[in-house]
Amino acid sequence: MIDLHFGSITGLTVAEEKQLHALAEVFNYHQPYNDTKDKYYEGHITLNDVNIGIALPGGIKKLEVGCNWGQKTVDVLAARSMFDGFVGKNTEALTQLVADNRLIAEYSKACRDELKYGCVFATLYADDAIGCRIRFHSPATAAALWNGEKGRIDCGLAIIDTVPDEQFKGRWVPHLVNLYTDDAVIVLERVQGQWTATRHAHRMGRPLMEPLIWNATSDKPFGRSRLKKAIRALIDDYVRIVANATVALEFDTTPQKYLLGVTDEQYDVLMNDKFKTYVGSLLTATSNPETGENPEFGQLAQGSLAPHVEKMRMTATQFAAATGLTVTDVGVINDANPTSSDAILAQSQTLVLMAQQLNTGNGDALRTIAQMAQAIARSVTLDELTEEERDVVAHFKNPAMPSVAVTADAAIKIATARQEFASTDTFLEMIGFDQADILRIKAQEQRVRGQKTLLEVENEDNGDGLGGVHPAAGEAE
Repeated sequence: MIDLHFGSITGLTVAEEKQLHALAEVFNYHQPYNDTKDKYYEGHITLNDVNIGIALPGGIKKLEVGCNWGQKTVDVLAARSMFDGFVGKNTEALTQLVADNRLIAEYSKACRDELKYGCVFATLYADDAIGCRIRFHSPATAAALWNGEKGRIDCGLAIIDTVPDEQFKGRWVPHLVNLYTDDAVIVLERVQGQWTATRHAHRMGRPLMEPLIWNATSDKPFGRSRLKKAIRALIDDYVRIVANATVALEFDTTPQKYLLGVTDEQYDVLMNDKFKTYVGSLLTATSNPETGENPEFGQLAQGSLAPHVEKMRMTATQFAAATGLTVTDVGVINDANPTSSDAILAQSQTLVLMAQQLNTGNGDALRTIAQMAQAIARSVTLDELTEEERDVVAHFKNPAMPSVAVTADAAIKIATARQEFASTDTFLEMIGFDQADILRIKAQEQRVRGQKTLLEVENEDNGDGLGGVHPAAGEAE
């Protein structure tokens, strides 16, 4: 856990110092909630967190029950948001920035953090090597204040580097922090317990920080997590059910037996080695000389796991309904599950709609990031960008993930109506080729065209009247 505290810092204005302390307060306030979301995402939930104190014994309160529902809630939706770069009239420079920043791969990681916490922050800064460096920060290492009037971030901070706390083991303290304001990126460095500020002015007119937000509302402009309280309660319920079922299974494995009418000596022998008596294939006992009765052996009826299984299925169905996942995603298999592709697609329709909503919001943020990145790379303001640089759109793959047969059939039908479409990269993508295959196909096609052209030139050179010397008519050869 990171504690963020600042004293008086030389080099900051009064307004900037006020913003910094407000950001630190916001950051520290949300850290316990972020730790809880991390805990449920990683599945580190103990019985002590969910035990209601009736059926589960206190001796197993530290037992962890494996549950990946939290991770499934985030990852399954994030996997359907597939950023594929930017499109526009002329995006060569922007495509190079995307490649240099590994933006497609970084987006996949940022999207998981966005769904886990509710938002994620992209920061930008000038870089001599590639023009502009783009970096993502989760709320575990960043914070921002929202400006409702301008509809964007008012200011923000990001922890760039931390060091171990010298006083408390397991705690970390920030060493390098960036403060983002409308006219500067201020680098704060902690040296021997004192903070120093280095100012890097810019002309963007807004902080070089842009949030990617999931499920925002008017009162929660930075969004809401997929692992909200109602979802965590269902995960707690599942963990409790599995623990109860585990305890019940232990009793079913060693059912309760009883032996009545034994002597004191027989009782002592049985109690001294219970396990040997349980697993022994033969149990013998003489009659009780005091009562004259023969010992009576019996076994209590075993419990059933059926109620636990039914409760688990009910909880899983509720969880699937609350998150938009299919019941198959949460591990419920029964005869009612659909088998046809159409039925499976219908079940995942809610998730597809969520992915489209996610792509719409993130597409707007990525467009703003792309514009700022181009402006930083060229050392201009947003107003000085060309029309081609402003008119860029983030492209995402189809979140419905249709089969290759479906997309290939659609591509062929489109190519029938628009013959030029068959020569585009989009056509090759729709019939199932990825970018690596497309590059290989185009390179090999170009090589074949070159060989064909060379062969035609050679044939022409060897033809009549085109470079060959031939005898005149009637002249002996």
